[in-house]
This record gives sequence, structure tokens and C-alpha cells, in this order.
Amino acid sequence: MPLSDPHPIDAQSILAWYDDHARDLPWRISPADRKRGIRPDPYRVWLSEVMLQQTTVAAVKTYFLRFTSLWPTVFDLAAAPLDSVLREWAGLGYYARARNLHACAVAVVRDHAGVFPPTAAGLEALPGIGAYTSAAIAAICFDEPVAVLDGNLDRVLARYYALPVPVRDAKPQLRAALQASVPARAGDFAQAMMDLGATICAPRSALCMLCPIQPGCVAMRAGAPTLYPIKPQKTEKPVRRGHAFVMQDADGDVYLQSRPHKGLLAGMTEVPTSVWAADLVEPAYPLVGDWRHRGQVVHVFTHFRLELEVWSALVPPDALEGGWWSEPGALKGEALPTLFRKVLAQAGLD
Repeated sequence: MPLSDPHPIDAQSILAWYDDHARDLPWRISPADRKRGIRPDPYRVWLSEVMLQQTTVAAVKTYFLRFTSLWPTVFDLAAAPLDSVLREWAGLGYYARARNLHACAVAVVRDHAGVFPPTAAGLEALPGIGAYTSAAIAAICFDEPVAVLDGNLDRVLARYYALPVPVRDAKPQLRAALQASVPARAGDFAQAMMDLGATICAPRSALCMLCPIQPGCVAMRAGAPTLYPIKPQKTEKPVRRGHAFVMQDADGDVYLQSRPHKGLLAGMTEVPTSVWAADLVEPAYPLVGDWRHRGQVVHVFTHFRLELEVWSALVPPDALEGGWWSEPGALKGEALPTLFRKVLAQAGLD
């Protein structure tokens, strides 16, 4: 057993700390307001949790405020065109989240009259909501006594128990240990643990003397908290290679098109590219023209590294079909993922 002593966390100590040190976040109800009976809005909590997957709080705040100004309720988001949602999501990455976000909003309105289910099990039945997100919403919004285990909590618990194996090898045991510690204030407890991992028990440092649960921390007692979590053995990402073709007409407008509705970056906007393969082949240009090589763009996806050779040319606008022409000043408003913004920047179009 990786956990030889899965002793519970002192929930009252961390809640007392949270009452004084809770982060001020635009989607959060403070502990003081919670005590006054103000409840979190499941729509805002859900939106923030989806945005925060694979992204930092600092990056999410601007997107969250923009989304909630455009679509203040789940009804507004469900009624929005998917293309508009994808356009506003551009830059956050992992675009399947945006498509699932829209599908979930539609399902909540269509199947639940706009009311989010109050349990983790009910929430997990919705599109795009997995075990972590359903637990977070259920705990934060409805105080369901369920363990909420995210990346920050993985680190905190790995140190608290001096976990001798990588976290991925002991997830069920960590979840069970955390579940045994959940108090009646389940939502505040979940957020307190998140804040602890974000501010005190951070990735590269551990401010143990400020930590409310340090008396029970095995790694702190051993004097080596930052040795944990144990890192899993890294595997090299495969490399794919290809070409990207940036075409402009005589007025400087840029040719864009939509990616297929299934697969990587589905439904997002792109410039035409070749197939992405292990071996780089000679470029097959979309049109005959004076093509110039503009350099290479490297972009790392979750499962592979992509190297694209960037080419640009002036072409006649009536020689292309299926896409559209965008003025350079309008490119910021297009649903271009980070990869293709890099491509355009490499071609001299910021």
C-alpha cells in the first residue's frame, strides 16, 4: 500500500485558515458571504472549473469576465452560436472544452430547465463534465460531502503523506484519504485545499511554517517536502511535421478556413496546412505562386510536438473556395487557436 498511514486532514484548522486567507476570485463566494447565506452560482462555478482545466487562474480571469459579460446565464450561453463561443475561447487551448461547454449549456437548458443538478452523479451525466468537475461543482455549490482532487491537491496530499510513488499510481488511495477528511462545509473545504496548494504548498516551494495542516505533514516532519510528489518517468513526445500556407490577396486580406468538426482543434479557424506526419515531405502548395519560406513554428500538444514550415504568397482571391478572406485588422476576432496565431506571426501578420 503506497499510503501506510492515511491519517485525516485537520479540516477545522484549514477552514479557520481559509476564513482569513481565501483568495478573491471573480467566480467565488467568500467564506464570510457563505456564512451570511449567499450561495455560489453553479453556472459561474462550472464555467470557471472548465476554464481552469490545464490553465492558470491568472490566464482564466480575463476570459471568465468576458464570457460572463457576453453570456451572464446558462440560457444566454446555450443560445449563443458555437462559432462565437469558439472565437471567445481562442487562446485558452484544449478547444474540445469549448465545444463541450456549449453542449453542456444546451443540455442544462433543454433537459434541466436551466438548473444544474445538485449532485456529483447528476452533474457527471452532462456533456463534458468529468469526475473532478462534477465533484467540484457539487461540493462548492451544494456542499455535497465529496472529495475534490485536482492537480494542486495531488501535490499537497503527496507531501502530506510523503507518497513514495508517483501520484498517478496512488489516485484511489489519495481520493479515499481526502474523502475521509471532508467536513460539513464541503465547499469551503474544497476551496481551502485548492488555495493551500496554490499559495502555500506550491510546486517549487513549501511555506510550511504558514501551513495550517503542517503538524500532520509527513514530508515536513522529514524536512524534505519539495521532494514530493515523486515524478513519473518521462517519455519523449512523438514529433509530427508539416507545412502551413499563408495566402494574401492584393489588398492584404488573409485566406482562412474552418477545420473539420471532428478531431484536433475541431471547428476552429486555420490557414491551410499539409498533412501532419512523422516525416516532412516537399510542400504541395495550394496554388501556383511565388511562395516564400518564412521559417518554422513549433507547437507542443498534449500527445505530440508539431513542427510546421511556414510559407506565404500573394494569390488571386477568386482562386480559392470553401473559406473566407479576413482583413489583417480583423484577425484578432477570428477563432484562431494559438498554433495558427503563431503561424501568422511567423509570416509577419501579428
